[in-house]
Amino acid sequence: MKTAEALPFHTRRTGILFVISAPSGAGKSTLLHGLRHYGDFVYSVSCTTRSPRPGERDGEDYHFLSRTQFEEEIHNSNLLEYAEVHGNFYGTRKDAIAEILASGTDVLVDVDVQGAKSIRNCGDTAITGALIDIFLAPPSMEILTERLHKRGTESPEQLTLRLNNATQEMHCWREYQYLLISGTAEDDQKRFRAIMETVRMQSARLQPNGGQE
Repeated sequence: MKTAEALPFHTRRTGILFVISAPSGAGKSTLLHGLRHYGDFVYSVSCTTRSPRPGERDGEDYHFLSRTQFEEEIHNSNLLEYAEVHGNFYGTRKDAIAEILASGTDVLVDVDVQGAKSIRNCGDTAITGALIDIFLAPPSMEILTERLHKRGTESPEQLTLRLNNATQEMHCWREYQYLLISGTAEDDQKRFRAIMETVRMQSARLQPNGGQE
């Protein structure tokens, strides 16, 4: 009779890459703000070519790069995802994420559906093996429309564009491993944390200290 293998009570693991996407108005900003006080993960700092705004710090709010530096990152295939918005580039550096994950620390990345697709298709198994992606969706398009109207921050034309984009993004929810339907800010935070804790307990992610199988 084969003896059962001893349980590895003292375990270690590499970090988990949590990726979240949501259409505008779904409640993502509120969720991310509520998660920031937790000290058990790192919020990814993107890089950008735009100039720092008053009060912003390099390395905390963004990694501020020149356009030449950003183009070098693209040339060196060191960006998990990037996009040009209003004449400025924004992106997520692969080496920075990989270093954090290798240390056993979890990372949270906030990207749109195209950015999430780029991360899934990056070809780096250290990244894709660590990836857990979550789509935050509004309860309905009617509620999303109501939320955007209440914000009052967009012109009618901008509001129409955001709603059209949201409709297209909503079709991508099946590409994600988890779907979180937005409720109250408290509910969203609790359910997101439940996903994080569940994934962290997956035995396939754990190894005994010393790297023994």
